[in-house]
Amino acid sequence: MLPKFMTSTSTTKTGKQVTHLNWWITLLMSMALAVGTWNPTGHHFIHYITANSADLLSGFRPFGILIMLALWLLAIKSIFQSLKLYGAVLTVIIIAAFIWGLQEYGVINVKEFEQAGWAATIGVGLLIWFGLNASIIWKKLTGVYTTDSTDED
Repeated sequence: MLPKFMTSTSTTKTGKQVTHLNWWITLLMSMALAVGTWNPTGHHFIHYITANSADLLSGFRPFGILIMLALWLLAIKSIFQSLKLYGAVLTVIIIAAFIWGLQEYGVINVKEFEQAGWAATIGVGLLIWFGLNASIIWKKLTGVYTTDSTDED
């Protein structure tokens, strides 16, 4: 059974019930994409496709490559669609500043490859998560839905 804070619901202005589980699912999926693509342990997708580069197009490797490519294209599109370039850069700067703060307080040591690798991988996962949810966060903060920009803007 999931904890109450994960499954609680809110009512929108229109009376629609919205569950908070969506936030946690997108966070889990964002982290799975980032950690599954590369992580310092060596158990990741990049290692899987490069372990035997002579057999790159055998078995399920082409299928896996296409799936990962599609997932990353969707992630990148959602980041730049909701955050735009400046928002993505600002998000990266905020994540880097947080990692720097953890380094300054001695929580992590980014001079060690494994800790720097985990910090970067989790940072990429957070960037993807924020890109997926930026328009929802913006709507909650301002009450305005994200609108499409036109050529006249």
